[in-house]
Amino acid sequence: MNDLNGRSALVTGGASGIGAACARELAGRGARVTVADVNDVAAKELASEIGGDVWSVDLLDTTALDDLRLDVDILVNNAGIQTVAPIVDFDPGAFRRIQTLMVEAPFLLVRAALPHMYSRGFGRVVNLSSVHGLRASEFKVAYVTAKHALEGLSKVTALEGAAHGVTSNCVNPGYVRTPLVETQIADQAKAHGIPENEVLEKVLLTEAAIKRLVEPAEVASLVGWLTSENAGMVTGASYTMDGGWSAR
Repeated sequence: MNDLNGRSALVTGGASGIGAACARELAGRGARVTVADVNDVAAKELASEIGGDVWSVDLLDTTALDDLRLDVDILVNNAGIQTVAPIVDFDPGAFRRIQTLMVEAPFLLVRAALPHMYSRGFGRVVNLSSVHGLRASEFKVAYVTAKHALEGLSKVTALEGAAHGVTSNCVNPGYVRTPLVETQIADQAKAHGIPENEVLEKVLLTEAAIKRLVEPAEVASLVGWLTSENAGMVTGASYTMDGGWSAR
C-alpha cells in the first residue's frame, strides 16, 4: 500500500517499541519518515532500514522547541516514560519530567507542525495516548495525568485544525509488548507486594477481556489508517485497543 506517497512524517520515540512499529508502518505506506529519538544509535539503525531520516533530540529540553518549525504532513506523538509509585512516595521531579515529555513536548511539536499542515490543506496528528487517558490505575499518578492532558490537547487540535484539513486523534492501547512495559514489571511487583512473575496476570491484564499484551504492529496499523485520506472525517476521537478493558 502506497497511500502516503509524497507525505512526510515525524515519529517521536521512534527508535523502539510502538514508535518503531509506526515508523515502519508509515514508511511501508510510502511516507518519508523522520525517526525522532534520544537514542541516536537506534534511530540511525531504523532510519537506515526504512530509508528515512533521523532527528536526534531530547524532548525533555523543551526550551529548544519554542521556536521550532516542522515541515511535516504527519506527526505521531509517541515518546513516553513511566514511573510507578504511590502518590505519597512519588518523586516530584519524576512527575514534572513526565508532564514535560508527554504533555509540553507534544504541544510544542503540534504548534510547530500546524503552520505547514495549514499551508498544505492537509495534516494528520496522531497522539499515542493509552487506556490510561480514559481510565486510571493506582501508582501511576504522573502517567495518568499526562495521558488525560494529551487527550485534551488532541481534541483542541482537532477543533482548530478542521477548517484546514488537519485531523487529530488519540490511539489508546492497553499494555503493549514494549520495553516501557517490560521495565515496569519490577516496580509493579514492589508497589503491589507480589512476585514479578505474577504482575502480568494480577496487575497488567486483570481488567482486559482478552488476556494478552497488544503487539506494537497492531497499534501501528491503526495509526497508519488514521494518517490516510480515508480517515479524513475522523477527528477528535480516541480509539481504544485494550482487549476490552475500557468496556468495563
